[in-house]
Amino acid sequence: MNLPAAPLSSDIAAPLAAIDMGSNSFRLEIAHMPRGQYKRLEYLKETVRLGAGLDADGMLTEVAMQRGLDCLRRFAQRLNGFPATRVRAVATQTLREARNRNAFLERAKAELGYPIEVIAGREEARLIFAGVARMQPSTLPRLVIDIGGRSTEMILGKGRKPLTAESFQVGSVSLSLRFFPDGKFTAEAFRAAQVAAGAELEEALTLFKPAMWQEALGSSGTVGAVAQILAASGVTDGRITPAALRWCIEQALAAGSMDKLKLPGLKEDRRAVVGGGLCILYTLLTQFGIEELLPAKGALRQGVIFDLIERLEAESAAALGLTALDMRDASVAALQRRFSVDLAQAERVQTVAASIYGQLLARAPRERQRELDWAAALHEIGMMVSHHDHHRHSAYLLAHVDAAGFSQDQLKRLGDLALGQRGGLRKLDALLDDESLLWQLLSLRLALIKCHARSAVDPQAMRLSRQGRRVQLTLPKNWASEHPRTNFLLQEEAAAWSRSGLLDLNLA
Repeated sequence: MNLPAAPLSSDIAAPLAAIDMGSNSFRLEIAHMPRGQYKRLEYLKETVRLGAGLDADGMLTEVAMQRGLDCLRRFAQRLNGFPATRVRAVATQTLREARNRNAFLERAKAELGYPIEVIAGREEARLIFAGVARMQPSTLPRLVIDIGGRSTEMILGKGRKPLTAESFQVGSVSLSLRFFPDGKFTAEAFRAAQVAAGAELEEALTLFKPAMWQEALGSSGTVGAVAQILAASGVTDGRITPAALRWCIEQALAAGSMDKLKLPGLKEDRRAVVGGGLCILYTLLTQFGIEELLPAKGALRQGVIFDLIERLEAESAAALGLTALDMRDASVAALQRRFSVDLAQAERVQTVAASIYGQLLARAPRERQRELDWAAALHEIGMMVSHHDHHRHSAYLLAHVDAAGFSQDQLKRLGDLALGQRGGLRKLDALLDDESLLWQLLSLRLALIKCHARSAVDPQAMRLSRQGRRVQLTLPKNWASEHPRTNFLLQEEAAAWSRSGLLDLNLA
């Protein structure tokens, strides 16, 4: 499992931590990579059932939130002393759905002490495949399936490359709550649950048909739990087959309820969701022609760690003037191609914005600098929709696009920067209380004014200094008379900031 990148620095080789905030369980994995080999140092798992705490209005209940917060508090004790650069926490389907997720995330971040990213379904699928591909290498084309509490991910890939990745809103928790709410097992409920799962998954039949892969692997909780039951019961050696699943369903029907279900290998924390999990598994195997599903070694949490390593390697390489893969850079380049971005203009804006930002914040966090770079690179993608109000189209696209490597929250931030690139500032009033966004936005807006003629510019021509929120912009002698149009735009910009009351921009 050697990683193809710049040599690992001592910081990268130190322990890293991944937190998977799933719909059923929260997991903490601590690992490191001595000599390029993955070594787990510690693994903690708690059954939180956050997904079972979504009410009819899509709101997380206080009881469910408190279970999650209590778990994160315990994880934080174990992570005491870990630098933020070596910890990455990701949240999945329940927090993609929850209408009050921001209120929960604010409290969760306070308990954990580290940022929490809500990732899109396809990004979750990509990270799952990264974990499986590196923990269980193969050159065969494979289908990887991960059944979570409220979503199911399917990924087709070869080697380390995911070719097709999709996420479906059906999981063991949501299906169990809907069709086995009182814990009773009936043939009618099993049939209805399988029909519901099949309806959700049917659109993927062509994408993941048997001709596309040679082996099928199942990642994470549901697959692992069923494999343990089958092995402990002597039905199979842990392989999951349609016949073995029919045996499991027959045992559930004979028991009549989850409380009375006695199966070797069935852990107490899986009892409440085993019905829904079996229905999804049986539907997948029969609908997609899977003769046997093998438990996989890797999962989302390992994929998160490998992705974090790639980011750290990219940072380490950049410091040495070298290049290394950060998936987000590849995604930005792909979006530029997809939306026919004017690359020369994007690069000009990016260079000038970086220069301005460096003058405003001499020691800005590297991640904030990168966000500004990405926003500058993509600020015009809305031009593909319409030149009129293209900033609004850019904002919408960035906030809703699937972009590998990015969390939903980070894409929303890039969208906010794109929205604020021109026009009045009132539309971002509530967001600009975040001072880090304020300085990013000022840098982008000034860079766009400097580059408005879409021709070569001197990125160092603007000199800025600031004290608090008072910003002084100094221009070369005679510059204003030689560039009357740009000077007019700068005067308009200073007036816009003055009206906002957020900062004073003075021109000299």
